[in-house]
Amino acid sequence: MSSSPVEARVSPLAALAVAVLAVSTSAILVRWSGAPSLVKAFYRVLFTGVILAPWALFRYRDHFARIRGRDLLVAAVSGTALALHFASWFESLNWTSVAASVTLVQAQPAFVAVGAWALLDERVDRRVVAGIGVALLGMVVMSLPEAGGESVTAPNPLLGNALAVVGAVTAAGYVLAGRSLRQRIALIPYVTVVYGVCVLVLGGLTLVRHGTVAFVAYPATGDPYPVGEWLLFLGMAVGPGIFGHTVINWALAHVESSVVSVSLLGEPVGSTLLALVLLSEVPTLVTLAGGVVVLTGIYVTTTVRESETAPAGETDPDAT
Repeated sequence: MSSSPVEARVSPLAALAVAVLAVSTSAILVRWSGAPSLVKAFYRVLFTGVILAPWALFRYRDHFARIRGRDLLVAAVSGTALALHFASWFESLNWTSVAASVTLVQAQPAFVAVGAWALLDERVDRRVVAGIGVALLGMVVMSLPEAGGESVTAPNPLLGNALAVVGAVTAAGYVLAGRSLRQRIALIPYVTVVYGVCVLVLGGLTLVRHGTVAFVAYPATGDPYPVGEWLLFLGMAVGPGIFGHTVINWALAHVESSVVSVSLLGEPVGSTLLALVLLSEVPTLVTLAGGVVVLTGIYVTTTVRESETAPAGETDPDAT
């Protein structure tokens, strides 16, 4: 993307700090909403796509005409993986703590490394293997019965943690499916197509699970969503979506991708602190200890891969 006068005056590191704070609010906004998880995910992606659409059509209209049929098929796979990521991660927040859920879903770089080795025949450095092992050890610690505590915000930590891991795996699938496309298609056209597929998949899942009423009202009661719910849906799109992941993608063009990758490790920390202040959710010592181990493993995996193999665009999987 070409730099505008406004972009030229923005400090990339300051923008990155704002982006990390923005994505850290995602779990809080999801928790505040009382709508079904699929509905929350549907409107987050829909509103993000609607906000980006005018920009995409105005600045990148010619790019869409050059997208080949095979690329559309790959984009459909990527969008489906992203939909499953949002669906599983949002649901995980109903069952486990914010600290555990956000930390585990942030482990997607470890699964990207495994997938790249298994599916794309990429070489895996021994340090990457060590980082993956450390991250997996932390996941095991966080899945211990004591990790989620007995608070009402964590009614079934084991289920919630498992769903968060599914969210990490599907986010990795999104990244792996889109890697080749991102080398041929500009960011905004790419995410516009992927978000469109993602919305269709989430909409279909919502229809199957809750029926048409869920798009405008709580399925259990039939009461229409109040204004506050719609503001939360919009907030998920504007905050974590636009100011979060879109700004992170912009920062990738101005700072080293390894800096961006390591900065994203601040999301679990920020989300945990926000949950403490805004939700009165105190993580257990086991959750904190396991989280530190997971983040250490992710740090090792990410920094080694970014310095040796990973393309720059890979660090932003839109995963939260």
